[in-house]
Amino acid sequence: MPRYLIQRTFPTGLAIPMNAEVATAIAKLIAVNAEAGVTWLHSYVTEDKVTTFCVYDGPSPDAIRDVAERNGLPVDSITEVSVLNAHPYS
Repeated sequence: MPRYLIQRTFPTGLAIPMNAEVATAIAKLIAVNAEAGVTWLHSYVTEDKVTTFCVYDGPSPDAIRDVAERNGLPVDSITEVSVLNAHPYS
């Protein structure tokens, strides 16, 4: 399965409180993703909370864009990536 790095911009910042409401919203996001064969692995958030870099597995950039739109998430760019791990070299 291809892996993608998705850059997103949240102009007013991204605020994700840790509560039951957010947990429910994330569960719905994961379910929408699963319908398209897309898996959100993890995200990195800049200190100002304006930009995220999200790592996803999915069948295509179009599938990633589709679930982002359905989940109401912005997409600035999608780049196919592969893993380069330092541990095999240490």
